[in-house]
Amino acid sequence: MGRRRGGAGGGCSGGHRRTPPGVGLGAGGRGSDRGGVCGYLRPPHGYFRKGLCFGLACFANMPVESELERGARMKSVGILSPSYTLLYRYMHFLENQVRHQLEMPGHYSHLEAFYDDKKGVLPAGKDTPCSQQPVHWLPSIHRYMYPEMKITHPAGCMSQFIKFFGEQILTLWKFALLRKRILIFSPPPVGVVCYRVYCCCCLANISLPGIGGTIPDSKPFFYVNVADIEMLETEMSYVACTTEKIFEEKRDLYDVYVDNQNVKTHHEHLQPLLKINSADKEKYRRLNDQRQMLLYSQEVDGDCSSCEEDLFILFFMEQNNRIFQTLMEVSASQDKTLTADHARGMGLDPQGDRSFLMDLLEVYGIDVMLVIDNPCCT
Repeated sequence: MGRRRGGAGGGCSGGHRRTPPGVGLGAGGRGSDRGGVCGYLRPPHGYFRKGLCFGLACFANMPVESELERGARMKSVGILSPSYTLLYRYMHFLENQVRHQLEMPGHYSHLEAFYDDKKGVLPAGKDTPCSQQPVHWLPSIHRYMYPEMKITHPAGCMSQFIKFFGEQILTLWKFALLRKRILIFSPPPVGVVCYRVYCCCCLANISLPGIGGTIPDSKPFFYVNVADIEMLETEMSYVACTTEKIFEEKRDLYDVYVDNQNVKTHHEHLQPLLKINSADKEKYRRLNDQRQMLLYSQEVDGDCSSCEEDLFILFFMEQNNRIFQTLMEVSASQDKTLTADHARGMGLDPQGDRSFLMDLLEVYGIDVMLVIDNPCCT
């Protein structure tokens, strides 16, 4: 993975590897390194992160009568890119190629042709030492990822996310907006959990100019394991998932730990955000009402111009925009006073969301004076 060329790799059997010259990601037979992703990515598709790049890989296996392969042939084929917004376009290609590698191991002509057509230069970084000048990609891939991530998930991914977490998606929304380090644990397979990382990232989308320019991006790392601990120690904000329970003990690596449907934090000042308040319940009700209206229009009127993903993203983006628009207007006013009426206008609970508002002002560096009474002092 230390090379600078990015593309698709070839398959192998019995633990051997072969890749086209300069390719940083390959298909592997047995467990391999972070680049081969065949040791831990066991669903049909899985997203991951390697250094400055994102990857998508497909894994499959089949029984074989081979003593060398111990009765099972396992292959993974994946690609790397500086941005994950368009990786979904190659899902079917990867799926076909991993089947091809199972049936005809060692035949790499399709992968080599794909690499020659799509190859690029990966950006320079600590994992990608280079002697050439890198191609200058988008200035910040994270700022453009949400609108482009259409159909990057199975049908009903957003619906499953809402049903799985219920009202707790409002808790995740607050932590995501505060750019906290969110680690999602779930037993294998990890593929479905990768999509929860994506959904969680969609909660914090803001389209207003000039918001969040001085705070760290919330980076989607998708799957992480113990090999990523050193990297996670340096991150200020991320959303990731893992199947390794040992991460729960490493509290210095995360702010929020999600164990299936149990959202928790070990930081005392974040504890109030775990409680669902009346404004959260109202937002969840409105979200479900809008979903039902969409499903009704699709079924009765045949309106397919909108999808549930659009509704989900726009719902939270509008909520976020309303909050920050109000905060910026108050900060530009003469007295800079944020009142309970302002909180209600933003769709927040003046008492229940007081701690959330204080953290929001601090994280985004917004200069206003909060005059909402602390409930414990009234």
